[in-house]
Order: sequence, then structure tokens, then C-alpha cells
Amino acid sequence: MSVEKNLPLVRDRRQAALQGNAEDIKRQHDAGKLTARERIAALIDEASFVELDTLIADAGVITGYGLIDGRPAYVYAQDYTVKSGAVGARQAAKILKVMALAEKTGAPLVALCDSQGALLDEGMAAVNAYASIMAKSADLSGVIPQITLVLGPCGGGAAMCASMADVVIMSKNGQLFVNGPLVVSAATGHNVKMEDIAGAKAAVKSGAAHIAAESDEDAIAQARKLVAMLPGNNLDDAPYAFESQDDVNRELTELNAIDTVADVKDVIARAADNAEVVELGDEYAPEMVTALARLGGSVVGFVGTQGAKNDGRLTVEGCKKAARFVRFCDSFSIPVVSFVDTKGAALDACQGELARAVACLMTAYAETTAPRVSVVTGSAIGTAATAMASHAAADVIYAWPGAVISAVSPAIAVQLLSEKELHEASNPEAKRAELEEKYAAEVADGVNAAKDGCIDDVIEPAATRQMLAAALEMLAGKRESKPARKHGNLPL
Repeated sequence: MSVEKNLPLVRDRRQAALQGNAEDIKRQHDAGKLTARERIAALIDEASFVELDTLIADAGVITGYGLIDGRPAYVYAQDYTVKSGAVGARQAAKILKVMALAEKTGAPLVALCDSQGALLDEGMAAVNAYASIMAKSADLSGVIPQITLVLGPCGGGAAMCASMADVVIMSKNGQLFVNGPLVVSAATGHNVKMEDIAGAKAAVKSGAAHIAAESDEDAIAQARKLVAMLPGNNLDDAPYAFESQDDVNRELTELNAIDTVADVKDVIARAADNAEVVELGDEYAPEMVTALARLGGSVVGFVGTQGAKNDGRLTVEGCKKAARFVRFCDSFSIPVVSFVDTKGAALDACQGELARAVACLMTAYAETTAPRVSVVTGSAIGTAATAMASHAAADVIYAWPGAVISAVSPAIAVQLLSEKELHEASNPEAKRAELEEKYAAEVADGVNAAKDGCIDDVIEPAATRQMLAAALEMLAGKRESKPARKHGNLPL
């Protein structure tokens, strides 16, 4: 074909790539946001992006594939400079095509969201567009990693689409909401601001988002870091970091000098390679910590209870947070390491709701076929011990010296078992202290739990990293089949 005949195609492709007028682009930059193409350029390795459906330029979305840290990934970026990125049938068609390709090729999908909402002049067609995207996202859940970046408005159906991703990252310019401030204000009679109900901090605090970023660039950098840690799909292994120079036998000698863990995040960082940890949902249910890191070069999901906060007791929100994270890790065969220091379930919650939440956590651990290792760093009492530090919840369980592992705490055990003895004592308080100490030493001590086979060993805190690495290496070949079924009924 002659060059002259190709000129219209070249012109059309160039015009498609330059959609969005200069004023709209300037407004985007003035708002502290990148354009869709600038975002893709920052996300995808240099010169590796291949655009799809380039000539469908009026759909308000750019789709394609490329490399992230040298590994294939698919991406769609809503273009706010074209119809405010509004979602309609044509945009949905482009997005569904790239989602289908990600599924077929087994590669992660990254969504860059910035849209004013549905394309209203399409009516129900726009509603169906959202529904089709959500349905496909549900199909892909647990098959390929889905990461959503909320970089601008993301309301109504768009918020539901975003929330179906495995990880949601929000920049300070992001807005994630079902009902906007005008609707909420009218319904409640209270004047609310968008930032208060839908901003990045509000979204992370509510659990709707997992990471808050300061800018588009920061959010994209976080996404690149996550993609580099996750497998391409549920049949692949997470990428191994051969360049890691952190000694797997490094001793955590500083942990031997502490009596109680003040912050489980510190223990996770010390156990991880080079103290590099990606925490998810730090402001949501902070009594429960969930994070991705590497141990000996391999990706591991860490779960930890904050024993220094309200005795580390399990809350409704904390259980939901940990359960979802454990299931996410299991979807992609990422081992789960749990640091347990909890005196049981919360005392101030609706107990029926709490029972369901703890059951949800127990179900998540019990259904996990990926390697599971638990370390009791302080207390593991009652329902919390069942959910996080029993052999139904972990393949290998260690405890630090002095750990208390029991159906009830020593204080409650003495109250229930020795009421008469306490009543007859000349000094009830002194007798109570004596009996509690005796119960802790003779019944609830981790050594006794090990002798009974309830845990596997009592280890020095300094050896925690070594023992975790050894257990995970041993469990690397774990094979476990569950009963044939359509799916379980998670107690949500």
C-alpha cells in the first residue's frame, strides 16, 4: 500500500492520541493530576506500552498492555479530558476487551480511575456498562491480581468497580463514594464535605482503600511495587527476588531483650528482608496489621495483632480485614505468617456480630491451602487462639518463651475454678495472684502447649526469622485438597 493511502490512517491515529483539548489538559495539571497518557507512561516500563483500540478515541478511556518491572501487565486509564472520563457502552467495551486479554494471558490488570460518572445521555446503557465491568471483575477475582488506582472522582457504580479490586490505592486527589456530599447532606441534614466522606484518608480509614498516596506519581509508584511482588495469575509463583542480599539466618537479637511487643509492625519489619514492608489498610482497624514483604527472597503475607492495644483483642473490623487479606494471599498461593498476641475477642462489641466476624477469620485461615505459620509472641487466648494459633489455622506454630496459650486467661481461669479457695483465703488478693501465677506456669505456658502437641516448638525471639524461613521452605511443596464443592458459604 502506498504512503499516500496510509496518510488518513496516520492522521486518525495521531488525532486519537491527542484527544482532549488544551484547556482540559491544563485543568488536569492545575488540579495536580497527570493526564491518562502521562499516568500510563509512569506506570509502564519505558517504550513497552502497546495501545489497543486507539481509534475509538471518544470513549474516554485508554487501554493497552506493556511491561511493569519487566513483566507483562494490562492497563486501562480513564481520560478525564475526554467527556470527563464518563462511562458508557463504548468505554465498557474497551475495558472488557483488555480485561479478557488479561485473563487469557494470565497477567495483572491495573485500572487508573478518574471519571465524573456514567454517561447520562445513554441512560440504562451506562448502568449496564458498569454492571458488565463488575461482572467481569468478579470472574477475574482470584485468577489475576487486580489493582485499582483512584486518581480523581470515582462515584456510584465506579466506586463499586474499584472496590472489587484486590488492592485499592488512592491519591490525595482521589474521591471514592457511592453517594456524593450533596446527597448525604440532604439525607442527613448535616453539611458534609467531599474530603470528609470520600477522600483518601477517609477511604483508608473505612477500609474502602488500602493505600493512601500523596500524588498520582506516588500512587503509581506504589502500584509498580505491588505488581513486582505479585504473581501474574493464580497458577504462577510470586516473583523471587534473587538480588536480595539479606541473610536468611540473620538473628533478631534485639527481640530477646524485650518483655512485650510494643508494636507488631516492628517485629514484621525485622523479620522481613531488608525491613521492606508494604502495609495494606494501616488506618483501618489498626489493631490488626496486614502487610506484604519478602522473607528469604520469597513474597509472604504478614498478619499481626497489636497486643499493646486493648490486649490485642479481636474486633469485628480487625477480623474482616485479616480474613480478606488471608484469602487474597491464598488466591495467589502466597504464604501467610501470623504474629499472635491477643487475649481473645473484644468485650465491648455486639457479641453476635463479633462471633460471625471471628468465624469469618477462622474460615479464611482454615480454607487456606497456601503455607501458614503462626508465632505466638505473647498471649493466644480462647477464640483468638482457635482462629489464628491452632493447627486448624496454621501448619506450623511457634511460641516465644513466656507465651500464654489457653482457653481462658489465668485471671478468668482462677475466677472460675477457685472461687471457694479465694473466698476462704485470709488475703484473697494475694491468693488470687498466687493461683494465677500457678495456672500460667502449669497450664497456660507455651512449653506445656508444646508438650501437649498444641504448638510445634518454643523458640527464642532472636531465631524467629530463621525458623520462619525454615518452615516456609519445608512447606513450599505443600499439597492440600479440599472437598469438591461449588464454593463455601463464608459467614460474612
